[in-house]
Amino acid sequence: MRCPHCSHSQSKVIDSRETVDSIRRRRECTYCDRRYTTYEWVQSNSLQVVKRDERREEFSTDKLRVSILKACTKRPLPTGSIDKLVGEIEGDLYALGLSEVPSHTIGETVMERLREFDRVAYIRYASVYRDFQDIQTFRQEIDALLDPEASESVNQLSFLGSDTGVIKAPSSERRGRRTRQADPGKG
Repeated sequence: MRCPHCSHSQSKVIDSRETVDSIRRRRECTYCDRRYTTYEWVQSNSLQVVKRDERREEFSTDKLRVSILKACTKRPLPTGSIDKLVGEIEGDLYALGLSEVPSHTIGETVMERLREFDRVAYIRYASVYRDFQDIQTFRQEIDALLDPEASESVNQLSFLGSDTGVIKAPSSERRGRRTRQADPGKG
């Protein structure tokens, strides 16, 4: 590491602090005695994104951050929460252990995280990502968001009455069994 002021190669570390994904070091040049800051982080293997037309481009954290920022515009979110979300999504993608990730995998991962993070941001992102062609498909997405059990349990039988909206009480009789009556002669 060379001093940005005099280009001398010798320096000493005065202070070292960990940040979310890097280490910040405050250094002092042994030649000119001026101070400067360096950051170090783990260099991850490059991740290639496979586009729909089969083109490949390097994964860009900045593009991911911008798309999430657009979805979260004017939302009351805690400071730093978007950067944390971006880091989590990036971690999910690298955790796949693949050198190439299809763009739809990235989109679905973002939507899954946004669904838990902020529902309005999720709908905004989904409207662009899923490219809704009509209001009906947009409404279906909102309905699924408002009632997640409905979208997950379409094939399950309902405990609700078909037209009453009231839960049916279980029958007092058991199927296939007869109730025994006590024999007065047995004791």
